[in-house]
Amino acid sequence: MISFLISVFALIIGYWIYGGLMAKKICPADPHAVTPAIAKADGMDYVAMPAWKIYMIQFLNIAGTGPIFGAIMGAKFGPSCYLWIVFGCIFAGAVHDFLSGMISLKNGGVGLPDIIGQYLGNTVKIGMLWFTVLLMVLVGAVFVYSPALILGDIAGFLGTKTASVFAWAGLIFVYYIIATLLPIDKIIGRVYPLFAFALIFMALALFVCLLGKWPSLPEFWQGLGNRGPEIGQLGQSIFPCLFITVACGAISGFHATQSPLMARCMTSQKQGRPIFYGAMITEGIVGLIWAAIGSYFFFDGGMAEVGATSGQAPVVVTSVAKSWIGLVGGILAILGVVAAPITSGDTALRSARLILADFLHLDQMKKANRLAICVPMFALVALVLWFNVADEDGFNTIWRYFGWANQSLACFTLWALTAWLGRRKSLVYLVTLIPACFMTSVCLTYICVNKIGFNMPDAWIPYIAVLTAVVSAVLFYVLRNKKHLTQLDPEAWS
Repeated sequence: MISFLISVFALIIGYWIYGGLMAKKICPADPHAVTPAIAKADGMDYVAMPAWKIYMIQFLNIAGTGPIFGAIMGAKFGPSCYLWIVFGCIFAGAVHDFLSGMISLKNGGVGLPDIIGQYLGNTVKIGMLWFTVLLMVLVGAVFVYSPALILGDIAGFLGTKTASVFAWAGLIFVYYIIATLLPIDKIIGRVYPLFAFALIFMALALFVCLLGKWPSLPEFWQGLGNRGPEIGQLGQSIFPCLFITVACGAISGFHATQSPLMARCMTSQKQGRPIFYGAMITEGIVGLIWAAIGSYFFFDGGMAEVGATSGQAPVVVTSVAKSWIGLVGGILAILGVVAAPITSGDTALRSARLILADFLHLDQMKKANRLAICVPMFALVALVLWFNVADEDGFNTIWRYFGWANQSLACFTLWALTAWLGRRKSLVYLVTLIPACFMTSVCLTYICVNKIGFNMPDAWIPYIAVLTAVVSAVLFYVLRNKKHLTQLDPEAWS
């Protein structure tokens, strides 16, 4: 528990110190600038809302099941999971979210592909546009599937559990269609703050329960190695597997698609630090709480205490919530953990709609234009769901693909941010260059050695990892010195 509490405290301090550095030195706000919500108000996607509401929506949008399911699965790696959430969140994830959100806010609410294209070139922009849309489809599928699993487990109907999961997935999918097509303030602006409250309540209630139980959790000084073999799990290498498994609680490319959505609703640039950087820190704290619960569940008798029959993440969530917080608290807790992925899924598809609309120059005030984009997109999500819900190992399979694609998008976003900062004469670009090199190393190594990729021997991991990090850093310096990076942004965005 000591390591867990140190980690929570470190995240809070990180917000005030490093978050303050980001807001004051790296990308300062212009309090007098007119924001996109005012300049482009359209009643559909550019809609001004109160800062507290935007913060709650941003937190709910980026949370999903990532800091919950990912942290539970990451707990099998031991205390290393805490370190990754803390350092990843402060120095990579929150920086990634803050800078991508602020660039969008300062430049008319532009989407992620436009940000990437502005600093990495039009060819990369087109490639990342389609990659981002496909990731949004995967996010939509994952965040239909995971709450459907939970609801099918606690409120099943139609006979078998598989049939119940299909039924819940269908209901959630219908909601996605409605929420994606309606103006942002009709459902998202009204209901999401309540769901965010439920998610925060769940985290705080479970945090209090942890303090009361004070379980004997693995500590930093007891070793940072993978503890999976202790609970009958395969001994995966911490690098790169931990950094893909725990994504949303530390850094997630998906977040950079959500920040522009909120940039289109903000009324002041000064709101950037609490909304973009602060929401990511909040998510990191939620991730730490679930990582600690996962450690207790796997290593200190928690599984037997709650009467769970398996160690799958959805089972951990439902078993712990019902056992620890009682009926009312359990309902609110489960509502939070179910609402989080659903609300992330629909905003993912909303983001995909806006990205395609910007690319195709389709006015989204016209219902026919919205449908022209959404119908084929929803059909693709349904196809992905169909092949995975019926598969017994479907969740684990789709999560691995989602995790890798998600972190790969984070790499491209970090490189675009590094190119933007690289225009300055100072070494300020190091705040994104270091995490960009690291995450590039993680993603390339993972796809090389994992069975969903090239399945190379694990013995190659250190060589692939170091070579990738070094080569990517060298390429950046070569391009920067030749001024190729600055030539890609002739309009000199802020």
